[in-house]
Amino acid sequence: FSIFFGRIKMIDKITFARNLGNMLDAGLSFTRAIAVLEKQTKNKKFKEVYESISNDISAGKAFHEALQKFPKVFPPIFVFMVKAGEESGNLSESLKVVANQLEKTYVLQKKIRGAMIYPGVIISVMIIIGIIMMMTVVPKLTQTFAELKVNLPNSTQFIIWVSNTINHQFFILLGAVIAAMAAFYWGLHTVKGKKAFDWLTVRLPVIGRIIVEANAAKTSRTLSSLIGSGVNLIQSVEITRDVLQNVYYKNILTETIAAVEKGKSLATAIEQNERLYPVFVPEMIAVGEETGKLSSMLQGVAVFYENEVEQKTKDLSTIIEPLWMVIVGAAVGFFAVSMITPMYSVMNNL
Repeated sequence: FSIFFGRIKMIDKITFARNLGNMLDAGLSFTRAIAVLEKQTKNKKFKEVYESISNDISAGKAFHEALQKFPKVFPPIFVFMVKAGEESGNLSESLKVVANQLEKTYVLQKKIRGAMIYPGVIISVMIIIGIIMMMTVVPKLTQTFAELKVNLPNSTQFIIWVSNTINHQFFILLGAVIAAMAAFYWGLHTVKGKKAFDWLTVRLPVIGRIIVEANAAKTSRTLSSLIGSGVNLIQSVEITRDVLQNVYYKNILTETIAAVEKGKSLATAIEQNERLYPVFVPEMIAVGEETGKLSSMLQGVAVFYENEVEQKTKDLSTIIEPLWMVIVGAAVGFFAVSMITPMYSVMNNL
């Protein structure tokens, strides 16, 4: 049952937190606010969540306890921020903070995915057009070359070989591609496969730097929100670890928890991992710890790296467009020269 709730979109959770916070600020009772939100939503799964929350509150349970029943919907940071708000008597403000936190993370992920979509679309279109050409145009030209008994250059022979392979073994190739995709998907869901993928992503040229800075921003903003809401440092790091997806970042924060429990400062624990956390992160954390303004310093770090990621994704898009034009042009040129060269040979022999 809870598996289906995991399909509720992030934007719905953000809207829920922000609107509930605003309504509580306006003086509406909690049950009335939940009832209004339930009427507004068009998501049937979320309606059931609202109903369950309303019933739990009416039964005397705390709001964060009602949320804990849906771990696939509400991440740990959501639950702990709500708990901190209830304990401090400022639930509406905590809800606004968690809405802002989720929104920043959501926007950051969309920017990174957006930068990756363009090359993915170009590659897909190139492959589809290439297959169509290999299945329709090349066989006709191959037949013409065979009838005229033309000596074919190596590049033309290669294209004809690819065309024959696609035409005569299409379903075998299709099955192989599907099997490879299934194997890749399965591999990502194994411990070793996930670890290898995470290792690769942070070491890719240009993209790796964006991912490192995105994780720095996500770590900083999550810690800032939790610490600012009164959650203790150890618990804040534990929740942040659960929020991050990369295995290596999770391991770093696990080591950080152990170091802090032994009496080390947060900055000292993090600065040992310069490859994944740039020097600026532990330096600013150290300043925050010394001045007692750790939450605001972390927020500053988050804003800095969010801006860096935004700029780098824009730069990446600017670089990718002409690069793909060159690649597409080279592919088209190779095909055209390979298929036209034998034609010139025929005309010279006439």
